[in-house]
Amino acid sequence: MKILKDSIITDVEGFLAAGVHCGIKKSTKKDLCVIYSKYPCRAAAAFTTNKVKAAPVIVNMQHIKSENIRAIVVNSGIANACTGDGGIKDAYKMTKIAADNLKIQSSEVLVASTGVIGVPLPMDKISLGIENACKNLSKDGGIEAAQAIMTTDTFIKKCSVEIELDSKKIMLSGIAKGSGMIHPNMATMLSFIVTNANISKDMLSKALKESVVDSYNMISVDGDTSTNDMVLILANGRAENNEIIIEDENYCKFKEALHYLNCELAKQIAKDGEGATKLIEVNVKGAKTIEDAKILSKSVINSNLVKTAVFGSDANWGRILCALGYSGAEFNPENVSIGFKGSIDEVEIVKYGMGTIFDENLAKKILDEDYVKILIDLNDGNCSSTAWGCDLTYDYVKINGSYRS
Repeated sequence: MKILKDSIITDVEGFLAAGVHCGIKKSTKKDLCVIYSKYPCRAAAAFTTNKVKAAPVIVNMQHIKSENIRAIVVNSGIANACTGDGGIKDAYKMTKIAADNLKIQSSEVLVASTGVIGVPLPMDKISLGIENACKNLSKDGGIEAAQAIMTTDTFIKKCSVEIELDSKKIMLSGIAKGSGMIHPNMATMLSFIVTNANISKDMLSKALKESVVDSYNMISVDGDTSTNDMVLILANGRAENNEIIIEDENYCKFKEALHYLNCELAKQIAKDGEGATKLIEVNVKGAKTIEDAKILSKSVINSNLVKTAVFGSDANWGRILCALGYSGAEFNPENVSIGFKGSIDEVEIVKYGMGTIFDENLAKKILDEDYVKILIDLNDGNCSSTAWGCDLTYDYVKINGSYRS
């Protein structure tokens, strides 16, 4: 697998994009984008687990059943969530406006929104924005599309990889947004992935859903699960590899590449948590079951006390052990070892359930880095899991205390 550091979604053959400012945001920042395939695509999706689902999620749950998808239209600044029947009508209207401008069927368009909950969409502005974006679709529009889906994000999230199947070059590229209201089981995060792979709808859906479990579902910023989150993937088949229709070697290679991409986007989302200064990775090994490992790693990554300790570079291991203890997973506290790992150094702070004598200065040096790994060995089995999150800072409160303004 080849990592394409400088590539974006429009580098995948057949895909065009545009990002524009339509007036949803008070500033002149881009707030609407269209991603378009010149060729019919197989599509798959994963949606929020929140019982309160935003209008775009409800619409997409119907449209994703279509055999072919050609476009995605996204607005940022307003979530179109908790807006009743009017919000659902507006989401359908967005798909129709895009379809009319692209001369395709509205059922071939997926829609997404992110931003403030409970506010109706300004459809006059959005209508003009969609028309403008459709007119300006280009191979150079990938970065602008990535900018247009941002809310409180401080940088664009993107990842591209290349593999070879049947002597054909297969490219996968994705953009994402997510900064706050992030919790395992997905969150206020949108991820849009495109590929030129030739793969059946069933296999595409299987690969995505199996990957989501160990990528986006393993990140946490603040413990709130959003109404709007979704992951969409479009495959236009332009690579002309033999169609992937079963779980063969080609499927495994494709799924591995997709999972790498999803994990990278997930980590970028966690790193850019609102007000965050550090990316935290929690590695749990030695669990009896995969389920226990996941529950434990999620519990630690979602602990506000652990997050604040990392922010303050405080090696307060009691908070980690506490988060393990209330997780509900099965483990023996007397077997647990805990350590911190940085870019160079590593230090063990707990051994067999008890604190050890360790170098406080070394621990602080590791915790001062912007990528901190918490290593947990349960010494109880052979299963492992990894979760990602960020520290909890003063700025998180500032940002969310005035989000609507």
